[in-house]
Amino acid sequence: MIAHIEGKIIHIAPKFIIVDVTGLGYKIYTAFNTLASCVKNNQISLWVHTAVRENSIDLYGFEMLDELEFFELLLNNVSGVGPKSALGILSVATLSTLKKAIATGDTSYLNKVSGIGKKTAEKIVIELRDKLYAHKDEEGTPNSLRGESDIVEALKSLGYSQNDARDVLRQIPQATEGASARIKEALKILGER
Repeated sequence: MIAHIEGKIIHIAPKFIIVDVTGLGYKIYTAFNTLASCVKNNQISLWVHTAVRENSIDLYGFEMLDELEFFELLLNNVSGVGPKSALGILSVATLSTLKKAIATGDTSYLNKVSGIGKKTAEKIVIELRDKLYAHKDEEGTPNSLRGESDIVEALKSLGYSQNDARDVLRQIPQATEGASARIKEALKILGER
């Protein structure tokens, strides 16, 4: 099985890239955040999950090993979630946000993925909650995820779409703390588009 690939990006499509490794091109499906950072003819290094089916062999690539581990956790522990759905889940928010959502039982991020309904989202939370570490703030309450939801709602009230608001949340530096500082940073990023 292929576990890691390093090579030059020779093609970028909406859901995959093709990486040239010594003259051999590998089609690798990636999450949105990885695709967004890809530049044609640049080198890339990806951790890979190889999905073997009766009629195909598909590769799914991740820049970070913990993304691959989360992807495989979804595949191995939640019935009804296949590679494309798992990749879709990793495309809607940052990994830390997804872990927080699952740890706190917030299914709103999961429901945004095509093919993931309310029941499947609840199943993901039930199956993975105990397997993921708990995300809590200093007082021991899960406020950070609610803070992100508040930022999305604030941006929506200013006329931005939910997709734009969630997309910009992924771009805010992790060092930016506090809702007002994160909203200011989000508006700055949105203003540069």
